[in-house]
Amino acid sequence: MFRQSPRHLATYYAGCYPGPIPERARLEEDLDCDVVVVGGGFSGLHCALRLAEAGKRVIVLEASRVAWAASGRNGGQALLGWSCDMPPLEKALGLDAARQLWDSMCWAADELRELPARHGFEVDYRVGSLWTAVLPRRVGQLREAQHEALHKWGYHDLRLIEGAELREWIDSPRYVAALHDARGAHLDPLKLAQGLAAAIEKAGSRIYEQTRALAYESLPGGYRVRTAHGEVRADVLVLACNAYLDTLDESLSRRVLPVGSYQVATQALDPQLARSLLPQNSCVIDNQFVPDYLRLTPDNRLLFGGGCTYLGGLPKDVPAATRPYLERVFPQLKGVAIEYGWGGHIDVTMKRTPDVGRSGQRYWLQGFSGHGVLPTLAAARAVTDSIAGDDQLLALYQRIGNPRFPGGTWLAAPLEAAGKAWYRLRDFL
Repeated sequence: MFRQSPRHLATYYAGCYPGPIPERARLEEDLDCDVVVVGGGFSGLHCALRLAEAGKRVIVLEASRVAWAASGRNGGQALLGWSCDMPPLEKALGLDAARQLWDSMCWAADELRELPARHGFEVDYRVGSLWTAVLPRRVGQLREAQHEALHKWGYHDLRLIEGAELREWIDSPRYVAALHDARGAHLDPLKLAQGLAAAIEKAGSRIYEQTRALAYESLPGGYRVRTAHGEVRADVLVLACNAYLDTLDESLSRRVLPVGSYQVATQALDPQLARSLLPQNSCVIDNQFVPDYLRLTPDNRLLFGGGCTYLGGLPKDVPAATRPYLERVFPQLKGVAIEYGWGGHIDVTMKRTPDVGRSGQRYWLQGFSGHGVLPTLAAARAVTDSIAGDDQLLALYQRIGNPRFPGGTWLAAPLEAAGKAWYRLRDFL
């Protein structure tokens, strides 16, 4: 169980947030509603907003603060697809059903681009992403992905960039090729989460912070969620806790492994230098097993991450642990001041496939495995459509199947760490 806090971590996003981050009251009474959502991250907020706009009375319970965990700390890359990529989904579902999930991901990309303007908030949305190859032998992976996207998924927005042209996109000696996605994007995740929360409240639903769900029970026709100072009775329960589900539902929490992840933000760079690093202002992630990811912020900082830990905890000095990797990508930034370094936990499934489903009127969204800005929205659509009576998309997610980690996290963590070490070695072979 991870300790929660009444304050947001000292991330770049929190440090540069325009004004005080909104605070919301804790639950101190007993309430009834149509849907109770446990978790104030992207998964829960997207569900709550879609349901509130459909006329449902929704209550969101957040143990800490809205977007306190991964939703307010991530790399801000809105990439089409899932952490597992498409092959495991095609294997589990078949080509036609996997294509339906892919189409829902394209819908999520369009929806996320339009949603902030529709509700009147800013997220620093910037278009364009690069999936890069470090090793010449992995350029073929980019070509194969482009071919499959076009011929299997009907996706036309990928372009392979090689040779001298690559420097027009990223000024780094580390990369040999890149796949540009014209519909990928990057944004400020904390601004997105707070904008969603404000829209939920404007639609007439309620969010309670510092309100940890201690237990839930099934009632005739619904559920009761108990907290320290009150309870919520609802027809429908949505569990959107991801890496922080803990003992609230052990049947679900045993299907995800909390993995530590961390990143840094440099000082504000000279604007000309910043533009030279990423001339098209695309975000970047490579195709190594343990990838580096990076992007520029509106105030010309470089956000850079990629480190992860499977055995609990994070490096004592995140900037020191990350600097060698940052300078490997951009030697011209050697010695640059790093002003922010932070981390947190992501929810990883054994197959890196999303774990989204229902049992009766209990729904869950988890297992985004470090790649959740768009997938959480796509999954929220499946869940909220199901609550409204359309199970088509949710049935596809449930056919994927996510096994429990053997022996719980005490055994899974060292096994995953060993596996990570092996694949990390392969990144260098």
